[in-house]
Amino acid sequence: MSQTLNGGCLCGSIRFSATGDPDFPHLCSCAHCQRLSGAPVMSWVSFPMDGFQWTGPGGEPTWFETFPQICRGFCPLCGSTVASKGDEAGLVGVTMMALDDHNGLVPVRQSFVHNAVPWLIPLG
Repeated sequence: MSQTLNGGCLCGSIRFSATGDPDFPHLCSCAHCQRLSGAPVMSWVSFPMDGFQWTGPGGEPTWFETFPQICRGFCPLCGSTVASKGDEAGLVGVTMMALDDHNGLVPVRQSFVHNAVPWLIPLG
């Protein structure tokens, strides 16, 4: 079922609206996500690009290439990581915690489990 979810960064400068079915909510333990977040995992979910728009006064986030042709987007004011592009054609990823309401989303898998910290039980 298609829905519209809104979200953004900590300071509110970067805001977005995503209409469409959430795709592949998951945790990621890659070294990039760990360093971006300062945490053992980040939670991500993707939405169709054709239903996604930047709505805040700051426009799009600032993009940083973490893998070749894969970028993570962050707010240049508060530093919040909010988005990812280039992982999969036609989709834009957002951090689940950047969503205003993330209660209906449950991660289905954990990427890069081999890089997970030993004191946190991996998901799937």
